[in-house]
Amino acid sequence: MKYELKQHFHIESARFLPNLPKNHPCASMHGHSFKIILTLLGDLDPQLGWVMDYHEISKTMAPLLLLLDHKILNEVPGLENPTSELLAKWIYEKVLVKIQMLKSVSIMETTNTECTYPIN
Repeated sequence: MKYELKQHFHIESARFLPNLPKNHPCASMHGHSFKIILTLLGDLDPQLGWVMDYHEISKTMAPLLLLLDHKILNEVPGLENPTSELLAKWIYEKVLVKIQMLKSVSIMETTNTECTYPIN
């Protein structure tokens, strides 16, 4: 039986969405308290009794969080148009290199919006 493991991270970041019409509110610089949720899918290690150490997930995320937290996302290479969808994909591609059991990345830019990548 597989287990689904989730770990949540928070960042405070500014952004603007350059491809929107000038009169759209998100075309101007604004900030969000983003919640990032990593979802892993894996087998239980019978010796340790867990799927993966949360501390190891945090260590993998630490350099990415340094690039994103209290930054202007548009200035991060690869995030020139930092929609939640593209941010989720950007994080997924970076984390998957180190954590192969990564199933998806979810981004919440407000308490009532959420985007997940990928969905299989």
